[in-house]
Amino acid sequence: MYDYSNEPRHVIFMIDNKSFYASVESVERGLNPLKSVLVVMSQADNAGDGLVLASSPMAKKLFNISNVTRCSEVPVNDPRLVIAAPRMNLYIKRNLQINEIFESFTAEEDIQPYSIDESILDMTHSWQLFGESPFEVARKIQIEVKKKLGLYVTVGIGDNPLLAKFALDIEAKHDYSLIGEWHYEDIPDKLWPIKNLSKLWSIGKKTANKLEQLNIYSVYDLAHHNPYMLKQRFGIMGSQLFALSWGIDRSIIHKKYRAKDKSYGNSQVLPRNYDKQSEIEVVIRELAEQVSSRLRAHHKLTGCISLGVGFSYNAKQATHNSGFSHSMKIEPTNLNKEMADLAIKMFRKYWQGEPIRHLNFSGGRLSDDDVLQLDLLDDKQSRIKERKVDETIDSIRQRYGFKSIVKTSSLSKGATAIGRSKLVGGHNGGNAYD
Repeated sequence: MYDYSNEPRHVIFMIDNKSFYASVESVERGLNPLKSVLVVMSQADNAGDGLVLASSPMAKKLFNISNVTRCSEVPVNDPRLVIAAPRMNLYIKRNLQINEIFESFTAEEDIQPYSIDESILDMTHSWQLFGESPFEVARKIQIEVKKKLGLYVTVGIGDNPLLAKFALDIEAKHDYSLIGEWHYEDIPDKLWPIKNLSKLWSIGKKTANKLEQLNIYSVYDLAHHNPYMLKQRFGIMGSQLFALSWGIDRSIIHKKYRAKDKSYGNSQVLPRNYDKQSEIEVVIRELAEQVSSRLRAHHKLTGCISLGVGFSYNAKQATHNSGFSHSMKIEPTNLNKEMADLAIKMFRKYWQGEPIRHLNFSGGRLSDDDVLQLDLLDDKQSRIKERKVDETIDSIRQRYGFKSIVKTSSLSKGATAIGRSKLVGGHNGGNAYD
């Protein structure tokens, strides 16, 4: 057995807003989130094109509708089913309100938002102020969120963030109280029996398949495999997998994670299959210019650009290929034209005419933009002029909105930048009203 005597023991809450988007929409309609039959559907006015973003528990139970179900597979004409268009601004507002409630139970620096519907709370130094046990405090948080916002939250309690996450996903979400509690001593009975490794947090299907090649079919097998062989096979990830199987996590909530190699990118699921080169290249140019604008806003240059192209469903079936993704080292830049021209050059090199449904573009290897990079063939004045034009456009859009100044190409067929300028996180922003 692993000696846990030297492992830190904290009181960590991992809190999930149950079926968050669907629950918010249910409350807005005066419905009980646990009893309503409701889905939040992107492009709800055009059911064949969008995806289900969230499904209430009863919608999952009655119609087997899960997140990312295609809208064409949803029984939109069934009178029992309520279909809501997304309102991202409202969900962001509710998320902020929920985290304000959390701040009444622990210090702000001990709260780490994990996603728009999950937060990690370090309650080690504060839980005793609110109850006789962490379970009792978790219950009080649930009651407070329900009373103020009408929403249900699920709570995983653990000795560290990893155990709290397991307690949330494996136990709390299936318990009547919506609360689960895991300690190091629970690992053999609660974690090791799990055999579907791909369902475990941080282990995907590909990793699970690779583990099976080593005769690792359960968490128990993983915990009792040679850790040095795991590291040799998977690198640092092998050590992380071994630590996971024993419930080891030494991260500290108030020490916020900062990515060392940051990048800026934009992605888009297209509203239909694109097979015309001119239309595809318009969208690629728009994405590249959006990334360029973000780089300028943060006073950065990119020295490496990446383009990802996802094929349509039929193209995947026909080619047995989901798409392609390639990167290119470049001279550091953040100019619209340079970025767009390079992105289109990459696209033309690898595209073979397949219909496309998804595009993403990003810039990495960042450096500060206080130096203008030139070579012997550069026209210095021309580059400075380009930069000033780009910055002027950024300034106008920041003040008056994206549509205040657009290129003619963004008015052509297939262009999406104007429509997407009204979205939040790729979806309808709606109104953040009560």
